[in-house]
Amino acid sequence: MSELDSWVTLVCGELGIDPAVAPDTVLDVARDVAHGVNRAAAPVTTFLLGRAVESGVPIDRAVERINQLITGWEYDEGATEQPLPN
Repeated sequence: MSELDSWVTLVCGELGIDPAVAPDTVLDVARDVAHGVNRAAAPVTTFLLGRAVESGVPIDRAVERINQLITGWEYDEGATEQPLPN
């Protein structure tokens, strides 16, 4: 078991939830959002992915829809970046 898997198992146990999603899926979404939209959007988007799955949206469908949104995202060079917390 990798350190990541051990951590996810520990946190899920502490929170009383089932680790129903492979960490690789969540990490892939985070990477794609960070590179395709904004770094700060990555953790927020993975949280929203979890909320979607929790509400009954199949993980594959939610990931597919997020990837479609990333593909259609038009970066606004004039937008102010949300700073990452220290």
